[in-house]
Amino acid sequence: MRATRIHAPGDIRVENAPEPKITASTDAVIRTVATCVCGSDLWSYRGVLPVAEAQPIGHEYVGIVEEVGSDVSSVRPGQFVIGSFVASDNTCSVCQAGYHTSCRHAQWVNGAQAEYVRIPLADGTLVATPEQPSEELIPDLLALSDVMGTGWYAAKAAEVESGSTAVVVGDGAVGLSGVIAAKELGAERIIAMSRHESRQKRALEFGATDIVTERGEEGVARVKELTNGIGADSVLECVGTQESLHQALKSARPGGNVGFVGFPHGSQIDGQELFFSHVGLRGGPAPVRAYLPDLIDRVLSGRINPGKVFDLTLSLDAVAEGYKAMDERRAIKTLLRP
Repeated sequence: MRATRIHAPGDIRVENAPEPKITASTDAVIRTVATCVCGSDLWSYRGVLPVAEAQPIGHEYVGIVEEVGSDVSSVRPGQFVIGSFVASDNTCSVCQAGYHTSCRHAQWVNGAQAEYVRIPLADGTLVATPEQPSEELIPDLLALSDVMGTGWYAAKAAEVESGSTAVVVGDGAVGLSGVIAAKELGAERIIAMSRHESRQKRALEFGATDIVTERGEEGVARVKELTNGIGADSVLECVGTQESLHQALKSARPGGNVGFVGFPHGSQIDGQELFFSHVGLRGGPAPVRAYLPDLIDRVLSGRINPGKVFDLTLSLDAVAEGYKAMDERRAIKTLLRP
């Protein structure tokens, strides 16, 4: 099969690789219908995360079940499925509490930018749609595998509720998905922080009521100006840098909440500053599996269209261009068709 491998920063290649096989009775192998490039993939591409040797890459996927292990009962060959970027059993006490990415038996899914991918713990990880979805729904369902679920977690962690004011820090695919989530959870005012016109337009389409172009202390000051000098009830931090985390914490009102889902790199929190702010902070890898049934229903009913975050569609063979376009901010998110 054709599969994507990263050899070094900036070096993405499509190569021939063995097709995955069932290696445990709880596995499934799916034929990938669509996959994509994640913003977190760019940290390896940019050299922020080390690449010691050539390795498979990609963790977002939708596809058709090809084969299942002998202990798999919830999905069967021929079904269209969506799964999380972390495999989970969906039965342990941590999963039952809603934190599937910290499942006691969690396994990270990797190598999804390929024609086929093996999914461990298939019963707990994959969710089948009621029927084969139409072609136009594929991008929307693919977004649920990570970015929409991550944006949803950011909003839930920030305790967005009906009538509240939410700020979204970050205008990438996760941030834009966070705007959708805040709107769905009832936020009355949604302030999107973005400097890019195309992303501002998408944020407004998704439900943002205000756009803030300033960053850092100027951005915080602008948020305070829009919130009567107090700050927002909820802040969704969807970047992961020191600047974005600081901006998020400073934009929340006393007693407000920050949901941080941007992959942290070089960011630190001042304990005393957090202590005296009365701001709540919760984050981590999004438990996407917990939200899949609900989000699938919202997509199939037409309530949300998160697939609009994909503004570049390429064949798998052109994956290197997909990475380059995102790295250069010529694309929000690249969808790949094997």
